[in-house]
Amino acid sequence: MAERFDSYLPLSSAALHVLLALAGEDLHGYGIMQEVARQSEGIYKLGPGTLYDNLQKLVQVRWVQELGPRRGDDDPRRRYYRLTDAGRDVLRAETARLTQVVREARMRLRLPNPGRV
Repeated sequence: MAERFDSYLPLSSAALHVLLALAGEDLHGYGIMQEVARQSEGIYKLGPGTLYDNLQKLVQVRWVQELGPRRGDDDPRRRYYRLTDAGRDVLRAETARLTQVVREARMRLRLPNPGRV
């Protein structure tokens, strides 16, 4: 499964954070920005231009689906986004790649590997 996405990896930081934010639930743009800030403990912040440029690209490659407004939402202009199965697969592939990078870095830097005794 991961091999299918090798040509797309590594993901940009913005794309990775958007996919990760949507892995938990459907969100609107501002909700994605808030979730990215929360997950990164405020270290990574997406501006609106970066967010919507990336969302457009992710929708085009069908890793994210635009859902449109939700019933009962107080702002009918608000669009929600959902991670697709393909988006989840590419997120898994990128996570596996990053795990390997961290493993290699720990080995080369001789850092202890948490979880290994």
